[in-house]
Amino acid sequence: MNSNVRPADMARINTPELADKFIAEQVELLKKQIGDKKVLLALSGGVDSSVVAALLIKAVGKNLTCVHVNHGLLRKGEPEQVIKVFKEQLGANLVYVDATDRFLDKLANVTDPEQKRKIIGAEFIRVFEEEARKLEGIEFLGQGTIYPDILESDGVKAHHNVGGLPEDLQFELVEPVKLLYKDEVRVVGARLGLPENMVNRQPFPGPGLGVRCTGAITRDRLHALRESDAILRDEFAKAGLAGKVWQYFTIVPDYKSTGIKDGKRIWEWPVIIRAVNSIDATSASIEEIPYELLHKIVNRILAEVDGVNRVLYDLSPKPIATIEWE
Repeated sequence: MNSNVRPADMARINTPELADKFIAEQVELLKKQIGDKKVLLALSGGVDSSVVAALLIKAVGKNLTCVHVNHGLLRKGEPEQVIKVFKEQLGANLVYVDATDRFLDKLANVTDPEQKRKIIGAEFIRVFEEEARKLEGIEFLGQGTIYPDILESDGVKAHHNVGGLPEDLQFELVEPVKLLYKDEVRVVGARLGLPENMVNRQPFPGPGLGVRCTGAITRDRLHALRESDAILRDEFAKAGLAGKVWQYFTIVPDYKSTGIKDGKRIWEWPVIIRAVNSIDATSASIEEIPYELLHKIVNRILAEVDGVNRVLYDLSPKPIATIEWE
């Protein structure tokens, strides 16, 4: 039977008991596959790679090396959370690479969305390859492939960049959650003790904030994007919307408008709020944010985020608009 095909009689993992059973089975399978060899994992901090990391830690412990590459396009607090959870709490052998300057220098003055994506993907491969070559005895590569990835792309999860590694680094793959759907991965992650905000992390594009800082990415506009996004997430959490709205974020486009601050004319960016509900991302409806909450978010962004003088609310459903702006 094709190991990449989910058995028709495979039960949906939707209870703690089924998740515990899956975890026990996968830990044994991982031990059998890897033995006393070493495995490498690109740990993004997303739910898929985080669950794979937690499973591998249970199975092989220090024989796992996780590499977390900070490309400077992550949300506020995400690199710190990865370090805290995996290195400090789970005792993982974690290599943290702050490649912010390297990525942003490559992206300077690049306006085309597809070119930005290619630069980010290619540079990630280079950074990951460099870290892999520093390690000895690595024979396996962990990957957060889930079942929809197999259905859509023949098993290659592009945003983990495995397909771009050089020939001499084609390790044997380890894919313990490849037959699970996203909701099942979340149940397993919760049983593994991962934090709720990591387990239920919103869909996040591979290029990160690079597709929400539209046009040519600049450090000051990226900072405004990161800070405004953090305010939106904070206020949604306080209002009890964090687990009820499918995806919400801010965009800071590459244009400015006039405003007045302290009696002087200013020339600054707008922040655009996007909040949508969806099941599979093929279509999306708009979340109607209560006006009282919306005013609170607007006031905080205008008061706390440098370089911003307007807050806009994107009311466009998908179709005709896409969820992301780029």
